[in-house]
Amino acid sequence: MLLDNIKKANDIKNIRPDNYPELAEEIRQFLIEKISKTGGHLGSNLGAVELTMALHLSFNLPEDKIVWDVGHQSYTHKLLTGRRDGFENLRKYHGMSGFPKRKESDCDCFDTGHSSTSISAGLGLVKARDIQGLNHSVISVIGDGSLTGGMAYEALNNAAKQETNFIIVLNDNNMSISENVGGVSKYLNNIRTADTYLDIKEGIYNTLKDVPKYGGKVVQGIRKAKSSFKQLVVPGMFFEDMGITYLGPVDGHNIPAMLQMFQEAKRVRNTVLVHVITQKGKGFAPAERHPARFHGAEPFDVKTGIPTKPRTVANYTDIFSTVMTKIGARDEKVVAITAAMPDGTGLKRFRNLYPDRFFDVGIAEEHAVTFAAGLAAGGLKPVVAIYSSFLQRAYDQILHDVCIQNLPVVFAIDRAGLVGSDGETHQGIFDLSYLSSIPNMHVMAPKNKWELSDMMKFALQLGKPIAVRYPRGEAYAGLQEFRAPIELGKAEALYAEGEICLMAIGSMVKSAEKVRELLREAGHKCSVINGRFIKPIDEDAVRWAAKNHKLVVTMEENVASGGYGEKVREYMDSLSVDSKLMNITIPDEYVEHGNVDLLKKEIGMDEESIVSRILAEMEAMEA
Repeated sequence: MLLDNIKKANDIKNIRPDNYPELAEEIRQFLIEKISKTGGHLGSNLGAVELTMALHLSFNLPEDKIVWDVGHQSYTHKLLTGRRDGFENLRKYHGMSGFPKRKESDCDCFDTGHSSTSISAGLGLVKARDIQGLNHSVISVIGDGSLTGGMAYEALNNAAKQETNFIIVLNDNNMSISENVGGVSKYLNNIRTADTYLDIKEGIYNTLKDVPKYGGKVVQGIRKAKSSFKQLVVPGMFFEDMGITYLGPVDGHNIPAMLQMFQEAKRVRNTVLVHVITQKGKGFAPAERHPARFHGAEPFDVKTGIPTKPRTVANYTDIFSTVMTKIGARDEKVVAITAAMPDGTGLKRFRNLYPDRFFDVGIAEEHAVTFAAGLAAGGLKPVVAIYSSFLQRAYDQILHDVCIQNLPVVFAIDRAGLVGSDGETHQGIFDLSYLSSIPNMHVMAPKNKWELSDMMKFALQLGKPIAVRYPRGEAYAGLQEFRAPIELGKAEALYAEGEICLMAIGSMVKSAEKVRELLREAGHKCSVINGRFIKPIDEDAVRWAAKNHKLVVTMEENVASGGYGEKVREYMDSLSVDSKLMNITIPDEYVEHGNVDLLKKEIGMDEESIVSRILAEMEAMEA
């Protein structure tokens, strides 16, 4: 196998050009086989195989720097930099990350996980290079989907002012920004980037500028005429008008064509964008037919593409989806907004049933929130469905545009808490903290699938900013006998026994139920309160717990700083009680990728670890 010859960065340059197609096929088969077992981002990686090969053939790593936007399409990059063995434990605890990681390889120059960041990061690397008098290349690879994020345009605007080489590769695997106009486009690309043309152009412009009185006007006239002609024959004039040289489009599966294009890009003395057209999922028929399904794939059967462990029970996203369709049928003012994830957030059914009331704004969380604020100000009832780790990008808009005006926007926060294999950039462990710091915001979390339904209905009738956060995975079906009506800021008492009181939030109520059973087996009485609201907390419930128990234990799937436990502690400090407080939280640190159960055990949040900590505290109190 040709892959056997690639053990470190730049080994691909020892492969003969006539063997490039064979190597690309080997890479695709390797990725399909490995990801079918581990799960991971398949479609985007299959589409970027030749592009990645061309980049590694054109540049020298780690001296040259490649920044991968989002980074989920970097699997081939990892293969070509000697990390083949890492795919055995891809996205597993202590295994290789599914995203670029600086601590993992010198060839990963910037950690990524959220979209629309690569141009900003790349521009920073360019300025660092120039200030230090270095001469390596910097390449930012960004997908067409990431260009829906406003941050990318902020960076493009800034990059357009640079008079130094900076290469942006637009991996277009969905929409065509402009048509390829054939030979004229190719001809102008070659002419505009040739050294002789650049030198002559600069010489003529500089000479004309020095002509008294009329020189500047002549230069301006030439530029206008040139731009008018380009508008007719050159694709990508949007970028040209910003001051960025545009090259392409080029077939992203034609390695010789890309090699030529990258050589031309190196000669440009300003920011240059290379437009590469690829096919998402290329080489694997199921992924070609269903690119969204194979964006983030679970383990699957290679022959059919069908998951090897299909879901048989509803998850929280399914419950949210059902509730939204039912609410949408009853109330025509309910509208739904998502940021490029109608499937992932469960809004696909709502979109199909009520297309005029569904809005996918692209990868633009900030815009999504302010857009929702405008909808609310106009008299509608917007529901913004976004993953926890992505919603944090819109903190200012939540604060400034929704909460200052006290507008009735409902935030449906999916994948809250530990999400597992995608690691630090995707763990939803900060939302309780950043949301509850905002005046006028209300925050709650359901203990099971029925409570999620009840909370969504409550949120839409509240008429104020409110967030409902729920975890990834199977919707808990236990404790269905407890379904007290939801009241603003009121907790729900599940068991009242004395000695130890567990005050749990959301997903941790299920854990509290198990912890209670284990404590009772150890001879301790144990009460359980479903906190329901993180903001406002139920002070009456906290007071009851503190006055009637020796130990109060808060449980939440959020970092310690700014979370539910911190708020309970602050209120308990104002009470004259002898009871002690223990906070079970995620440590104030970033949690790496891995199976959620393993991660909980590692950070002491599994049921057995919690019981051990409680028993140790009880022994210390009785000593």
